[in-house]
Amino acid sequence: MEKTTSDWQATDRAHHLHCFSDTKALAEEGCRVITRADGVYIWDSDGNRLLDGMAGLWCVNVGYGRKELAGAAYRQLLELPYYNNFFKTSPPTAIELAGLLAEITAPHLNHVFFTNSGSEANDTVFRLVRRYWDLAGKPGKEVIISRDLAYHGSTIAAASLGGQKPMHEQGRLPIPGIRHIAPPYWYRDGGDLSPEEFGKTAARWLEEEIDALGADQVAAFIGEPIQCAGGLIVPPESYWPEIQRICREYDVLLVADEVICGFGRLGVWFGSDYYRLQPDLMPIAKGLSSGYLPIGGVMVGDRVADLLIAEGEEFFHGFTYSGHPVACAVALANIAILRDEKIIENVRDNTAPYLEERWNELAQHPLVGETRGVGFLRALELVKNKHTREFFDPVGEAGQICRDFCFKNGLVMRAIRDTMVVAPPLTMTRDQVDELIELVNKCLDLTANEL
Repeated sequence: MEKTTSDWQATDRAHHLHCFSDTKALAEEGCRVITRADGVYIWDSDGNRLLDGMAGLWCVNVGYGRKELAGAAYRQLLELPYYNNFFKTSPPTAIELAGLLAEITAPHLNHVFFTNSGSEANDTVFRLVRRYWDLAGKPGKEVIISRDLAYHGSTIAAASLGGQKPMHEQGRLPIPGIRHIAPPYWYRDGGDLSPEEFGKTAARWLEEEIDALGADQVAAFIGEPIQCAGGLIVPPESYWPEIQRICREYDVLLVADEVICGFGRLGVWFGSDYYRLQPDLMPIAKGLSSGYLPIGGVMVGDRVADLLIAEGEEFFHGFTYSGHPVACAVALANIAILRDEKIIENVRDNTAPYLEERWNELAQHPLVGETRGVGFLRALELVKNKHTREFFDPVGEAGQICRDFCFKNGLVMRAIRDTMVVAPPLTMTRDQVDELIELVNKCLDLTANEL
């Protein structure tokens, strides 16, 4: 007997604890059951089609339904479904993927430590940073500086590195050795400063924190090139050059979290390419396999890798599924699609400029205080008064109303506080961009009427 939506919802309610959800409210409402997907669309169990403006969870870069990725997984499952990379062994696909990642990243990033997710990648960053400075003979350099509103994952170290206060409150976090500074959120905090002036000011908050702690105590600075889950905070152009200068001057490792920005989302391979960064460590995940199988990693710069290798001591860290042969096979096929179909070049030269043009038209809407974004990352700041930059109170209510209207009208668009965010599959066409803008406009109108 074929199951219905209510059947699935009943089982889900009885047995399934969801990520980042109000369990009581979800049980009362019933979950949305997604049954299939193709291209940039998903379908629920009632047959409703939705335009997936979030590419799953910022990750389905090559779109849904790619038979090449399913085929790569199938072939590898038949040949070698699993083996680990402990005990001086390695599956061929892990070796090949490591070489390919070294090829497509910056010249100084020649090694990768494989994980299963972005959260695990950032836990690995924490371990690598501490290990590096121990080996360098400076064990006192152990503080990692991050930013408020940052999201680096939900495991203990990753959640601590993040700057999400609700996560910290539930887990008595952050763990010791992590500090946070304010983000480069010009629309909210820039005041009368130009973006150029504010970018330098925000970067110097890092310098002030290092001076307050003492450079001999500070091990690393971590930041996403664009803060995505924090509200898609796009830094002014002056921000990252100053951050990089400060890290070099104070001998602080630079960590660029590319879990979302990587693999073409900004119209280049990595956000570090876009902002001309040279990170010492670079966490990756999501678009590495376009979400088809769980896989992540940390690209390790030569400065760190050379010392780890030279010391010849065991690094007591790893995961059962690090370098999983099937996940690596899918990642190899995924990168081949991005390359062979010139998807990233098409985003850079064609669809992202068109998305930007159409997205900026939404600034005319009375609810929209700012439109912002780079490549296939776009945000709308919903405000009570766009002339004074007055935010809604309570924060988040307008965003939730808008998000609910989106779901009801065939669009997946995320609400982060009162910022509406999209990160579509990189395969989205111009016609689908037009469809996206039409749906967003409709939902903004419905939200304005409700408010």
